[in-house]
Amino acid sequence: MTEELVIMRDQQAVTTSLQVAENFGKDHKNVLQSIKNLAAENSATKNMFAEGTYVNRGKEYPMVYMNRDGFSLLAMGFTGKKALQFKLKYIDAFNQMEKQLQQQKPLSLPEQIGLIAKGYESLSADVEDIKNRMGLPSNMAHSFSKKRNAKIINVLGGKKSNAYRDKNVRAKTYRALFSSYRETFDQDRYNDLPMKDFDKAIDFVNNWYPPFELQQEIRRANAQLAIV
Repeated sequence: MTEELVIMRDQQAVTTSLQVAENFGKDHKNVLQSIKNLAAENSATKNMFAEGTYVNRGKEYPMVYMNRDGFSLLAMGFTGKKALQFKLKYIDAFNQMEKQLQQQKPLSLPEQIGLIAKGYESLSADVEDIKNRMGLPSNMAHSFSKKRNAKIINVLGGKKSNAYRDKNVRAKTYRALFSSYRETFDQDRYNDLPMKDFDKAIDFVNNWYPPFELQQEIRRANAQLAIV
């Protein structure tokens, strides 16, 4: 199912307008028009879609590649029980393909934006279901990683501090943060965090401080620097 619905292109998991039309029972020209309408409504969709072609009986025809976010945005307009079933199958296919890519090497994906629900109130339940099932897209995962690293640097006293330069103390601090994160959000990886909990996770990092004993160790390490 993954190979049929989702493929790898330019180091990211994508599907095509042709596949979407076939699986959702739509005319391909209508799917292409829907994508054009989305692009006209919001320029932020430019990173979600890429033009391509396919060959049929010796002639080239236009089609569009789309990443996970592009598919999610497009599929918001597809209603009905059967449509929802296909949405969930696509989400699973994207998850499997992206997992395979992560196992091969780190991905350099174009910046992805979150799901856009405004204007689709009648499909809000579907949108929430998708958001609850999805882990963090690359842009959110990157933002969270930057926030986490900045917090570690801060509690250690800066990159030039003795505590930060001490690999053992630095690693112990990262482990302490992750331990608190795992206990709070019941997740074994940062990127598995549901999108709906992203803001809560950012607040968690902002308000986190090491346990008392680790704080004392950090102070001792930095005090040694002051003596030298």
